Amino acid sequence: MTPIRLLVQPTQRIEGRTYANYGSVDECMEGICKMYEEHLKRLNPRSKSITYGVSQPFEFIDRMVDLTCMVFLEDRQTYKSHNREWVKERIYMLLSQQAQLEGSE
Repeated sequence: MTPIRLLVQPTQRIEGRTYANYGSVDECMEGICKMYEEHLKRLNPRSKSITYGVSQPFEFIDRMVDLTCMVFLEDRQTYKSHNREWVKERIYMLLSQQAQLEGSE
Protein backbone atom coordinates (compact mmCIF):
# COMPACT_ATOMS: atom_id res chain seq x y z
CA MET A 1 0.00 0.00 0.00
CA THR A 2 1.21 3.46 -0.95
CA PRO A 3 -0.42 6.24 1.06
CA ILE A 4 -1.94 8.91 -1.19
CA ARG A 5 -3.40 12.23 -0.08
CA LEU A 6 -5.68 14.04 -2.51
CA LEU A 7 -6.00 17.80 -1.96
CA VAL A 8 -8.94 19.49 -3.68
CA GLN A 9 -10.26 23.03 -3.91
CA PRO A 10 -13.21 22.93 -6.33
CA THR A 11 -14.05 26.65 -6.23
CA GLN A 12 -12.51 29.96 -5.17
CA ARG A 13 -14.10 29.56 -1.73
CA ILE A 14 -11.24 28.64 0.61
CA GLU A 15 -13.62 26.93 3.02
CA GLY A 16 -14.40 24.47 0.20
CA ARG A 17 -10.90 22.97 0.43
CA THR A 18 -10.84 19.33 1.37
CA TYR A 19 -8.61 16.30 1.33
CA ALA A 20 -8.97 12.54 1.25
CA ASN A 21 -6.58 9.70 2.04
CA TYR A 22 -6.26 6.60 -0.13
CA GLY A 23 -4.21 3.42 0.00
CA SER A 24 -3.17 3.34 -3.66
CA VAL A 25 -3.05 5.45 -6.81
CA ASP A 26 -5.92 3.44 -8.34
CA GLU A 27 -8.09 3.99 -5.24
CA CYS A 28 -7.39 7.71 -5.47
CA MET A 29 -8.28 7.86 -9.17
CA GLU A 30 -11.49 5.92 -8.47
CA GLY A 31 -12.23 8.45 -5.73
CA ILE A 32 -11.87 11.32 -8.19
CA CYS A 33 -14.17 9.54 -10.65
CA LYS A 34 -16.70 9.07 -7.83
CA MET A 35 -16.50 12.82 -7.09
CA TYR A 36 -17.28 13.46 -10.75
CA GLU A 37 -20.17 10.96 -10.67
CA GLU A 38 -21.60 12.66 -7.57
CA HIS A 39 -21.33 15.99 -9.40
CA LEU A 40 -23.27 14.50 -12.33
CA LYS A 41 -25.93 13.12 -9.97
CA ARG A 42 -26.42 16.59 -8.47
CA LEU A 43 -26.79 18.05 -11.97
CA ASN A 44 -29.14 15.27 -13.11
CA PRO A 45 -31.09 14.15 -10.02
CA ARG A 46 -33.78 12.34 -12.04
CA SER A 47 -31.36 10.29 -14.10
CA LYS A 48 -31.36 6.56 -13.26
CA SER A 49 -27.90 5.84 -14.65
CA ILE A 50 -24.82 7.88 -15.37
CA THR A 51 -22.44 7.30 -18.24
CA TYR A 52 -19.57 9.45 -19.41
CA GLY A 53 -16.60 9.44 -21.73
CA VAL A 54 -12.97 9.64 -20.74
CA SER A 55 -12.64 13.34 -21.54
CA GLN A 56 -15.52 14.48 -19.33
CA PRO A 57 -13.81 13.85 -15.96
CA PHE A 58 -10.80 15.74 -17.36
CA GLU A 59 -12.96 18.82 -17.94
CA PHE A 60 -14.26 18.48 -14.37
CA ILE A 61 -10.67 18.33 -13.08
CA ASP A 62 -9.62 21.33 -15.19
CA ARG A 63 -12.48 23.44 -13.76
CA MET A 64 -11.23 22.91 -10.20
CA VAL A 65 -9.24 25.75 -8.69
CA ASP A 66 -6.72 23.25 -7.32
CA LEU A 67 -6.23 19.51 -7.38
CA THR A 68 -3.01 17.92 -6.14
CA CYS A 69 -2.15 14.32 -5.45
CA MET A 70 0.52 13.66 -2.83
CA VAL A 71 2.12 10.20 -3.16
CA PHE A 72 4.17 8.85 -0.26
CA LEU A 73 7.66 7.70 -1.24
CA GLU A 74 8.61 4.93 1.17
CA ASP A 75 12.34 5.03 0.39
CA ARG A 76 12.54 8.78 1.11
CA GLN A 77 9.89 8.92 3.82
CA THR A 78 8.32 11.96 2.18
CA TYR A 79 5.44 12.88 -0.14
CA LYS A 80 5.84 13.78 -3.80
CA SER A 81 3.36 16.24 -5.27
CA HIS A 82 1.67 15.47 -8.60
CA ASN A 83 -0.36 17.95 -10.63
CA ARG A 84 -3.67 17.55 -12.44
CA GLU A 85 -1.97 16.43 -15.69
CA TRP A 86 -0.45 13.47 -13.83
CA VAL A 87 -3.88 12.75 -12.32
CA LYS A 88 -5.54 12.83 -15.74
CA GLU A 89 -2.96 10.40 -17.14
CA ARG A 90 -3.64 7.97 -14.27
CA ILE A 91 -7.42 8.29 -14.68
CA TYR A 92 -7.06 7.61 -18.40
CA MET A 93 -5.06 4.45 -17.67
CA LEU A 94 -7.59 3.30 -15.06
CA LEU A 95 -10.63 3.89 -17.28
CA SER A 96 -8.89 2.22 -20.23
CA GLN A 97 -8.17 -0.86 -18.11
CA GLN A 98 -11.78 -0.96 -16.91
CA ALA A 99 -13.07 -0.66 -20.49
CA GLN A 100 -10.82 -3.54 -21.60
CA LEU A 101 -12.08 -5.72 -18.75
CA GLU A 102 -15.71 -4.93 -19.60
CA GLY A 103 -15.03 -5.69 -23.26
CA SER A 104 -13.57 -9.09 -22.48
CA GLU A 105 -16.56 -10.25 -20.40
